[in-house]
Amino acid sequence: MSVQIPAGLTSLLQEFTIAVLRQKPDDIVKFASDYFHSLHQKQQKEARKLKFRKSDRISLPDSAQLDDEDRGPSLTPPKKQLENRRKSVAAERYDPEADHSSFHMVVYPKSDEQRARLAASIKPILLFRSLAPEHLNEVIDAMFERKFTVGEHVIDEGDDGDNFYVIDSGSYDIFVGGKKYGVYNDSGSFGELALLYNQPRAATIIATKPGSAWAMDRNAFQKIVLKNAYKQRKTYEELIDGVPLLKGLTMYEKMNVADALVSVRFPDGAIIIKQGDTPADCMYFVEEGKVKISIHKNDLSPDLEVNVLQKGGYFGERALITHNPRRATVVAVGPVKLAKLDIDAFERLMGPCMDVMKRHLEDYENQLVKLFGNKTGTTAMRTS
Repeated sequence: MSVQIPAGLTSLLQEFTIAVLRQKPDDIVKFASDYFHSLHQKQQKEARKLKFRKSDRISLPDSAQLDDEDRGPSLTPPKKQLENRRKSVAAERYDPEADHSSFHMVVYPKSDEQRARLAASIKPILLFRSLAPEHLNEVIDAMFERKFTVGEHVIDEGDDGDNFYVIDSGSYDIFVGGKKYGVYNDSGSFGELALLYNQPRAATIIATKPGSAWAMDRNAFQKIVLKNAYKQRKTYEELIDGVPLLKGLTMYEKMNVADALVSVRFPDGAIIIKQGDTPADCMYFVEEGKVKISIHKNDLSPDLEVNVLQKGGYFGERALITHNPRRATVVAVGPVKLAKLDIDAFERLMGPCMDVMKRHLEDYENQLVKLFGNKTGTTAMRTS
């Protein structure tokens, strides 16, 4: 009797097997339950996003200003000036893991002042948070300027997405289904949903004052933003898998931690955290390079080096747990790349690891007592 293997089963089991071999769980049944539950939740989340176009509302970023007049009677947007826009066509969602094609990036020249202004505009955009500094520079290189006159349509609801936009100047009305929903004034970004999910444009954006915006085409957006964000996320997941502290997290929880991490770089000799600083706002994981941890006992003695951390090491969690000042100074030994987890994400995501962290703190206190001979020195450092 012939048995037909369902489509996707082989790749699904291969990915699960790789995950098992990487993490070596003690309870493989529980691991499988967590793994497939996480995968199911992820698929449901993606399915909900694909239904975005069926909604009669639109979520606007903070930079879109709304008032009572904006929510008033239905307004008819001005007649389109650009009649040659592409209408929506069916397309598969971009898969960065399956993309092995080469990419030749076109660099659009910009002045130093333009680069600085564009860098400041894209820095707070969530979409770019996980990108390394070198990839953010690629984003700036790949963006080109578009100028708009009053009444000109930047994008039109229902059209196929071609560009992602970051506003540099001007005012732009936002229309959904013929109704005005908000306004962009001299800042904001839009157009990423159509490129992320290969869906038609969800809104119409029309210039009401002369202005300009920086645009990135679909191909550059996918290759630079999506592909590099995917690679960075995989790097974070591998880093987290190698941290004993995080063994208590489920796969889904680890994925959330990976999404919350942000890469930062420090040059040789840079002080990353300083003993006595307060309030503490983040902790770090070492991605590349080394850091030296030292403690200052008093002005009569040299700083005491207590540890050197390399890839997979972490520091800064103690002050987040105890809400006390930093207990040590951490300095880069050569160029170093770290993954930063801010205090809000730490408190939200690291709960399952808290008991392990507290045990580590007890071991740390005992080590300090051995170094200083008693608890006097360690107590003094709590308020230094």
